[in-house]
Amino acid sequence: MSGRKEPGPAGSDASARPPLVRELLLVAGLFLVYKLGRRLATGHTGEAYRNGREVWDLERALRLPGEGAVQSLLLHGDGLAHLANTYYAVVHFPATAAFLVWLYLRRPAHYVWARRVLAAVTAAALVLHLVFPLAPPRMLAATGLVDTARVYGPSVYGPPEADGLSNQFAAMPSLHFGWALMVAVGLVVATRAWWRWLWLLHPLVTLLVIVGTANHFWLDALVAAALLGLALVVLRLPRHTGAGRARAPHVPDAPARDRALAGAGR
Repeated sequence: MSGRKEPGPAGSDASARPPLVRELLLVAGLFLVYKLGRRLATGHTGEAYRNGREVWDLERALRLPGEGAVQSLLLHGDGLAHLANTYYAVVHFPATAAFLVWLYLRRPAHYVWARRVLAAVTAAALVLHLVFPLAPPRMLAATGLVDTARVYGPSVYGPPEADGLSNQFAAMPSLHFGWALMVAVGLVVATRAWWRWLWLLHPLVTLLVIVGTANHFWLDALVAAALLGLALVVLRLPRHTGAGRARAPHVPDAPARDRALAGAGR
């Protein structure tokens, strides 16, 4: 044995880790822009309801499965609906924050890539929220869906006309789903364990929750996935992270190779 230590993944190189204070300011700024953008999109109630009815009709024309099929599963018991509402309320931000913190500490190069992708998706989503205000299906009588958060709790929203903390007419695209999908993609790319594919359960559960609780249409999630796909094409993972790269075969040094060739010719 040579006793030589195998190099770790290039993506875990501490030299790729950006300054912590700068990153805290960037992430805090992104969050503030997110909240400000949602507030700027308020005041378009009539347009949001009209767009909601059009999206509902479009889904039926496209023969997408009804959101009510998912909600009916949650309404079999109060406990399941309450669990889905809790997942919607408490998992979104903490899961994304934990994802970024882990990447920052363990996969710095992946962290920079993931932060850029999330920022791009969020910025594009805010633009769409401004130009296309959309009432969620729980607000539309035509859908026949129940506002599970209001009925079973917990709810993160107040009455739309009195809610000064959030813009409830920013349903498309769903950042709940877009961020959850990026968390799964990032962890699949940044890790090598066979069970890393289980992270895909996070966006799957998130999709069922946002639809089943009537907070989003199917199309809200599809548009979020399309934005994420576009961001991943434009903002490619740097090659030096070594993601998905096979380990190069060991090549013996010149003297050892020469001795092996000489021995073979005897």
